[in-house]
Amino acid sequence: MGQVTVSINERSYSVACGDGEEGHVRELAGYISKQVTNLAQEVGQVGDARLLLMAGLIITDELSEALQKIKMLEGEIATLSSAKSLASDRNRDAENALADVLEGAARRIEELSRRLEAV
Repeated sequence: MGQVTVSINERSYSVACGDGEEGHVRELAGYISKQVTNLAQEVGQVGDARLLLMAGLIITDELSEALQKIKMLEGEIATLSSAKSLASDRNRDAENALADVLEGAARRIEELSRRLEAV
């Protein structure tokens, strides 16, 4: 099991993680640290717990917005997939109709050819 030491608001924290996940945990902690630093600049040093809570709320709000956007995009994908399927069906129907027209025209041409040969 991996172990990482991260620094948030000038305090060090040891965090256990899976082997190979150390870099990712450092990256996540860096994001939290950035949020805490920004908050500390805005509201002052109001205590680590409050800063971490506020940072957590900001990050959770970002996550909530991202999840809503994902749902919206999934809906758009479903709509586009349905439209693509409908367009494919229409295309296939148009190809079949064109094939029927061409087949009919070929029969008429053959019939006209036979009549001309008979003359």
